[in-house]
Amino acid sequence: MLRTDLHVHTHYSFDCGTDPKRLVARCVRRGLTCVAVTDHNTIRGAIAVRELAPFQVIVGEEISTTGGDIIGLFLEQEVPAGLEPMEAARCVKEQGGLVSIPHPFDRVRSSAISAQALADLLPLADIVEAFNARNILPGSDRQAMALAQAAGKAPISVSDAHTLGELGRTYVEIMEFDGTARGFMESLRHGSLVTHRSSALVHLATTYYKLRRRFPGRRMQPYEAEKRLPGR
Repeated sequence: MLRTDLHVHTHYSFDCGTDPKRLVARCVRRGLTCVAVTDHNTIRGAIAVRELAPFQVIVGEEISTTGGDIIGLFLEQEVPAGLEPMEAARCVKEQGGLVSIPHPFDRVRSSAISAQALADLLPLADIVEAFNARNILPGSDRQAMALAQAAGKAPISVSDAHTLGELGRTYVEIMEFDGTARGFMESLRHGSLVTHRSSALVHLATTYYKLRRRFPGRRMQPYEAEKRLPGR
């Protein structure tokens, strides 16, 4: 069995400070054996982790579209930010990738996909995040699971980790697969979701990193913002 987390970030995202080496080490310690690195609008973090990891790494990207975020998995090339949702999804599909809809009903996050974009995109989607550990309101996850079941999409549970302490608590257990997107989907449809909600305090770390990128000031240790978070 593989412990699979399909939504994690590195410092290649504007709101995360996790170095790829530290991410790999943490995944090994916490027993994660397959991760999808889904940095915002880049696959550079995923490639960096893949070069270091002794476990399976899926190259992904959390893509900012005009209608909110979508995730592409099993990518060979970056998908540009700022496209219409359907155009971004087609870019994923054209390279043999899978389309995942992240935190679809989390209205606390301004980047969540809009209702219209969700309706348009659903026929092309393969996966729905039925549980995102960073969702503050449990009702958001219940809606997402209901959507996945009604639409016949594979439901997943993800950490959406932006800090090391979030890794290894929420994941999907699946059978080993052949490394292809098709083989992965076959295993995923029989997966088991393991869910543990993260503390709301994890959002303080992402806010910190956003501000550090926008207003660089005194030099600090890269992980200073995470030291007092749960799980550290």
